[in-house]
Amino acid sequence: MEKPSSSRKSSTKMKASSDANTSLSMLNDDLLQNILARLPAVPFASAACVSKAWNSLCNRILSRPKLSSALSLNPSLPDAVNEVVQRVLSEPIRPHFAIANTGTGFCTSKTLRLIRQSLGSNIPVIVTVANGIIGRDAVTDEFKEVKWGALFSGFGEETYAKSINEGLVLTVGYLPGLKVEAVPLRRPRKSFQAPWVDNFIKDIKEYSAIASGCPFPVGIILFGEASSDMKLVLEKLDYAMPMDTVVVGDERGSFDFVHKSGNDSRIICSRRGNVEAVALVFVQDRDRSLGTIRFHVALSDGVSTVGPRYKAASVRPNTTDCATWLTARREGQQELLDGQSILLDINNLLDNHIESPDLYIGVIKHRKFSTGAEKPMPRTCVAYHGIVGGDEEYLYVDGIGIKTGDFFQFYFSDPNTALTSLTKVHEALKNITLERNSKNFKGDGDNAANVFGGLIFACYGRGESFFGRNNVDSSPFLENFPGVPFSGIFCGGEMVRPCTTVIGQCEGASPVSCCLHVYSTVYLAMSYTPPSVED
Repeated sequence: MEKPSSSRKSSTKMKASSDANTSLSMLNDDLLQNILARLPAVPFASAACVSKAWNSLCNRILSRPKLSSALSLNPSLPDAVNEVVQRVLSEPIRPHFAIANTGTGFCTSKTLRLIRQSLGSNIPVIVTVANGIIGRDAVTDEFKEVKWGALFSGFGEETYAKSINEGLVLTVGYLPGLKVEAVPLRRPRKSFQAPWVDNFIKDIKEYSAIASGCPFPVGIILFGEASSDMKLVLEKLDYAMPMDTVVVGDERGSFDFVHKSGNDSRIICSRRGNVEAVALVFVQDRDRSLGTIRFHVALSDGVSTVGPRYKAASVRPNTTDCATWLTARREGQQELLDGQSILLDINNLLDNHIESPDLYIGVIKHRKFSTGAEKPMPRTCVAYHGIVGGDEEYLYVDGIGIKTGDFFQFYFSDPNTALTSLTKVHEALKNITLERNSKNFKGDGDNAANVFGGLIFACYGRGESFFGRNNVDSSPFLENFPGVPFSGIFCGGEMVRPCTTVIGQCEGASPVSCCLHVYSTVYLAMSYTPPSVED
């Protein structure tokens, strides 16, 4: 049999290709869009490069913001990363940023490297160590709140503690209409914190101004280094940012992250000792025709007051241990009280109320703030300090920054207060209109909002051990937004600043500013409002 010539082969291939293109072009756009929308993220990205028509359809599919998250407790780091990456990329998405929260059993630098291999090197990626993780299992689809601790086993003198701390939760966001960058707070060792915080705020403003034309971001997700005291950072951010800028985050956790400077992407590690915090900064894009993304925050308190107010009489900061020794007087009285006397009074008041709560003092601070050369302005804020102990001389508390004459009150961890506040959070989140299926969106005016994702920052002291049952902290999201992706962590200090987007507060309320909370849970819900017809 005569073999076909090369020209006949070429002609056959061209005809087949032409027939295929003709068949594809005859596909109804709606049908093709339906097919493309079912692709995982990687083949979807390839499909967007096929032609201008396909690219247009892909852009239509991703016209709205999206959040995707997954959790894995696989003890193998490569396998755990593979599980969560496959899950978050199982649907069309173009990652703008990624946050991975791990236990201490996983190396942050290796986790960062594996995630960058899958998501690319051109987006900010932050990997932090958390006390626990919250999210939906990548394999079983079961929702989990996981707190890591120590399990004791062994025999006799060979007893040892084995940390159960392997696993991670990965969150990837696509936010058209916003730009995102990781901005570090650099502070060399043994240097004063204040000027470096001023530089940090300056860097945030400069990035925002360059990217959006406005010096203030929409929101900031902040992660502090494990040994950091973030009180001054938050107090200055609260002073420097307008009331509609959201700031949430975790005070203490080692991290690695990718910071971009122009076309240069650099990996920065907090363990090198000169990076105290990293902020994931979200700024408004100059293109306002893409609709509006809003950050809504809610706070569930978990502490109650006990006893009278006190006034600090003498204060001795111990910068080596980052602690404060103080004596005090009851408000309106002259008797000088030592730490032992004060704690005895407080414990007597708690005897019939609760067993062994964690104790804090909330210090009301009247201070003047500035972030540069401008004239310092007075502000009032509350800072919590954990109680370390007391003796016949002093009351010992965590942290520094307390001054003689500051008033303070005692607080104790209280699950009843937490449950009551969770009910308020649940009702507040319910008021955000949920669009469960974007294809059925009717456009109910300018106020129609679609909650497309969220993040939770919960105190490590909460969870199942605090409430007596699991998934309580996650219940406001789970019950209000079923099927909407969200994730979270158990923190070493949960952060949120009072702002105009805090939901669930009494109308007209003007609480004294408090940004760093204890025994609380912070909720960040992200909503999207499409552009109006006039736009």
